[in-house]
Amino acid sequence: MTIQPKSALRLKTNWTPATDGESLAYSLTLTNLSSKPMQGFKLCVSGPARIDPAAVVEGGSLTARLSNHSELSPPASFVLEPNASWTVTARGLSYPLRHWTDGANTAYVALADGTTLPVAVAPTQAKGDNAPLKRGAEIYPVPTVAPVPVAIVPWPNNVSISGRAPVPMGFALKAKGAEAEAAAATFGELVDGLFSVEGIVRPEAEGGLPVSLSLADDFGPEAYSIRFAADRVVVSGRARNGLLYGLITLGQMLRGARHHPETFLFPAEGEIRDEPALGWRGTHLDVARHFYGTAEISRFLKIMAWNKLNRFHWHLSDDEAWRIEIDAYPDLTRIGAWRGHGLPLPPLLGSGPARTGGYYNKASVRAVVAQAGRLGIEVIPEIDVPGHCYAMLQAIPELRDPAEHGFYQSVQGFPNNCLNPAREETYQVLETVLDEVIELFPFKRIHVGADEVPIGAWSGSPEALARLTELAGPEAAAAHARRLNVITNHHGADDIDGSGAAVLQAQFLARIQRFLASRGCITGGWEEAAHGDVIEKEKSFLNGWRSVEVSAALAGRGYDIVVCPGQVYYLDMANSPAWSEPGAAWAGWSEPQTLYEFDPVKGWTDEQKKHFLGVQCCIWSEPMSDRGVFDRLVFPRISALAETGWTKPERKSWERFKALAGLMPILYGIAAVG
Repeated sequence: MTIQPKSALRLKTNWTPATDGESLAYSLTLTNLSSKPMQGFKLCVSGPARIDPAAVVEGGSLTARLSNHSELSPPASFVLEPNASWTVTARGLSYPLRHWTDGANTAYVALADGTTLPVAVAPTQAKGDNAPLKRGAEIYPVPTVAPVPVAIVPWPNNVSISGRAPVPMGFALKAKGAEAEAAAATFGELVDGLFSVEGIVRPEAEGGLPVSLSLADDFGPEAYSIRFAADRVVVSGRARNGLLYGLITLGQMLRGARHHPETFLFPAEGEIRDEPALGWRGTHLDVARHFYGTAEISRFLKIMAWNKLNRFHWHLSDDEAWRIEIDAYPDLTRIGAWRGHGLPLPPLLGSGPARTGGYYNKASVRAVVAQAGRLGIEVIPEIDVPGHCYAMLQAIPELRDPAEHGFYQSVQGFPNNCLNPAREETYQVLETVLDEVIELFPFKRIHVGADEVPIGAWSGSPEALARLTELAGPEAAAAHARRLNVITNHHGADDIDGSGAAVLQAQFLARIQRFLASRGCITGGWEEAAHGDVIEKEKSFLNGWRSVEVSAALAGRGYDIVVCPGQVYYLDMANSPAWSEPGAAWAGWSEPQTLYEFDPVKGWTDEQKKHFLGVQCCIWSEPMSDRGVFDRLVFPRISALAETGWTKPERKSWERFKALAGLMPILYGIAAVG
């Protein structure tokens, strides 16, 4: 690992787990390597770790805290002399540190005159664990002898090939008709973006093997076949997406035979017939915690298509940021898209004191949606409401009940972060926002979040308590009011089922769904959207994130379910429990083999399986300020998820997958060292 940019100030952080005789210790040591003493300063740090507001702090004090942004002050009159150090230790965190990326990854010093000084930060060290810190994708080596003769991920339904043909230089695509021409053009765009110098698509004059694209009616919408002959290949399908998937399979076979001729071949004859096991094969990407520019999104979509994934769940808003342009409310991006010292949103999750962030303007969104469509990917935008709205409320503070008092706190440590369901202004703003969103996303699936509303939400709002009295009676309102100023959400999202918060959220969601249905849209939500059973099941779907058992129960109640349990399909979770691995740990950990072999419908009844839409991995971005960490956490697990979505369970094989996965592209091209 490398230290951050040069500075006269250095920060080292150390983690000591709790023992029987001593509480946990998160120690931060600031060293002044300049020639000048420093006084009247505050040390500002951010990273996934959250110092608990009630923590005992030794050597200083916690003077401000918003989620993972903490300001620590030394004792009054303290002077940090040149070449001296100051250590402050917090004995209380919102969750114990498990991996090196949990600790502070950005710091700066704020001076009394309002200026800031940069601080170089080293990765957090854990007591007793000095293993080299890992980053970069784990690339499985391609073996000399593989279980199969061709390289294809995800593996097809039926492979009946024989013989060994000379490996083509590339493919000369012969397309007739609009669907075939569109598939050929998209495949050319895809391989040019992922493997630009390999010339996978090239004319016959440059050695391209003729590949004919043929439309046929006896295929499903994503199905295809490939027939091999001595002098040409024929790819058949009913529609553009099937033809594109056939070409992707062909391209993977070519690359395998070209790069590893001792292991893989290009067949002389035979046929491959293929179609996906599941209709929903998705990936979620959180762009609120860390921003990804359109160039990154574009390449990510290409990688999704190369894995035959077909749903992109774009998480565009959260407490930490708002990332999509809304003409009616420019402050959403003017304020909500940026973080920095002195701004309404402070540095969070590793962003520094300078103004940083970004958002997608409407032209960029349209370009992303159009590209995704060409690649066979439907885009589902998420505007996360009524919780996770801290950034939105900083931009539009008039949405708050003006008489609201006290606090409630979310699981991530954001106070009073929920849109008020009792205010008519809430619906006026949201309907305007959603109308602009709907216009940009033709798939007509709009995800509204509905997750992790704190159990104390709106307990200090007279308007909300009055509405709760109407809905559930005065006793329910009185009980809810008693949750005011009570800190919950320390070690996991509150279970709000049956609470006053759940009653108010249910009313909110029912109204939002009616609005979306009036615009011809299906409403998506995380599993908490089922509280109260008020949303119309025929016009909605849920993402089940807690466990397969919870998802099965919701399917049994009639909800269409996309399975994405955090323990396995959340790709921000670390690959192993080792401190040297990056990532989070609140849901556990999941190595690629565990994810690959996981059964998303284990124990489901046939009736429950009728509501099983498919699978989705979720990329939450909290630990991913380092793009090498992104590559390590996402690859090859995204390909393992893709094979679960495409390949029938009885045809899956971990040994085969492991032999082929090393040929799959990764986003930033950062591979693990050693």
